[in-house]
Amino acid sequence: MAWDRNQMAARAAKELQDGTYVNLGIGIPTLVPNFIPEGVSVTLQSENGMLGMGPFPYEGEEDPDLINAGKQTITELPQTVYFDSATSFGMIRGGKIAMAILGAMEVSEEGDLANWMIPGKLVKGMGGAMDLVAGVKRVVVVMDHTNKHGDSKVLHKCTLPLTGKAVVDRIISNLGVMDVVPGGLKIVELADGVTEAELRAATEATIVD
Repeated sequence: MAWDRNQMAARAAKELQDGTYVNLGIGIPTLVPNFIPEGVSVTLQSENGMLGMGPFPYEGEEDPDLINAGKQTITELPQTVYFDSATSFGMIRGGKIAMAILGAMEVSEEGDLANWMIPGKLVKGMGGAMDLVAGVKRVVVVMDHTNKHGDSKVLHKCTLPLTGKAVVDRIISNLGVMDVVPGGLKIVELADGVTEAELRAATEATIVD
């Protein structure tokens, strides 16, 4: 047993605090708005120039002019505002965004993050990831714990090009929740049906008690 994508997104949504400004990365993080706890109000920022993103549109109601940073169609809210990329990145670099919830290809025990490219594969570009991990106050990563071959993606050292060094605060994977602490990673919570031994066995990184 382990968490599926929706369960990981639901667990990530519990990290949200009322009244904060949050940036969501592509992939699993885009599911987080579906699970925002009742009574919690957050404002979602997209680095392509939108503050106050609404939910995904119903089929047939898509507006091709309304997209998030991952090129997915979204909706606006009565309080939504639009601005250019310079203003958007000014918010990010100026520390105005409280949290980023991002996907990851690899995370190290020191909180290093690799989430933007695999050498030799065509990518569209870095996007806002480097600015986000450097500018926001808290970075939460949501990811599968292992790759399709069963190899750990939670490592002593990242092998892929880094997005940022020592930037990750918390890892939420399909096996559980871990925090980056001095000396390695600390287990915070186990996914449903997952034992501590299974989590440890799937983790290359150092786990501290």
